Amino acid sequence: MRHRAALAAGGLAIALAGLVPAAAAQGAPSAEGWRAFEGSWSVSGRRTTVPVEGGTTAAVVEASGAVVLTSGAGMSRGFRGEALGFDDGQGASLGRAVWTDEHGDRIFSRLKGQPLETGRRIVGTITGGTGRYAGLEGEYSLVWQYVVPGEDGLIQGRGVRLEGRVRRRGAATP
Repeated sequence: MRHRAALAAGGLAIALAGLVPAAAAQGAPSAEGWRAFEGSWSVSGRRTTVPVEGGTTAAVVEASGAVVLTSGAGMSRGFRGEALGFDDGQGASLGRAVWTDEHGDRIFSRLKGQPLETGRRIVGTITGGTGRYAGLEGEYSLVWQYVVPGEDGLIQGRGVRLEGRVRRRGAATP
């Protein structure tokens, strides 16, 4: 259950992602060291809500699931994505996510965007990592293709058009 909630939060975070510029040549580093990546994120989890003024609800989302990259040199093709997110009920959402590859190496990010709903966008800011991802910085965004609520706050969703870019800190040209 916890992992499903983490997935939902991850989805929320991803839905919050905004526009992310992608490198023209996939996988090839730019002059500033940026490498583009693309993929999708399928999540399941739990959304817990409370009523707030104006007849809306605030929510905490915990979700987890598979992050699958279809392009991106130097990165694994598959991660377990986990996310926690908060929606204030007024249109602002924030969260944190971690992607863990098959070796246990992680990529950390902050999430910002719109509430977790079909068609909504989330933006992630990559803040670092461990192992082979240590020293990474970057950004990504995705759009929720669907978010399906279930009983007792359970949710399932799929984020598509996951697009982003990463580089090692300090890789920018002077």
